Amino acid sequence: MNARRTIVGAAAAASLAVAGLGVVALAGPASAKGVEVRTAGTCPGSGAWKLKAKAEDRAIELEYELDTNRVGQHWRVNLSDNGVVVGSGTFVTTAPSGSFEVRRVVANRSGTDRFAATATNTATGATCRGALTFAG
Repeated sequence: MNARRTIVGAAAAASLAVAGLGVVALAGPASAKGVEVRTAGTCPGSGAWKLKAKAEDRAIELEYELDTNRVGQHWRVNLSDNGVVVGSGTFVTTAPSGSFEVRRVVANRSGTDRFAATATNTATGATCRGALTFAG
């Protein structure tokens, strides 16, 4: 899996950018609005995925996107938080980009949240997996 991770604190990133220092990996308390963690990767022969967790009013907004550049593919998706399923269903890649996005708002449990996403193409069995850790 080819994955890239970014942690951004909105206010800190803006102040660093103004200072000309660029954006660095930062994390604040999970209750601070705007704190988010992102990761992305590729699926073997079938596209790319993105997973994002963002603090949202004492909860966490979880977003998963899969882009295969092929319209009409059916994917079975499971999202979990520390092993507990927080979202699942079958989604279809749509025009114009051949992608879909799943969004869920989940409780911000005490401690660190480890989110995982698994998407399986119902026709081919191709599987995309991603995970991220959200300290809260």
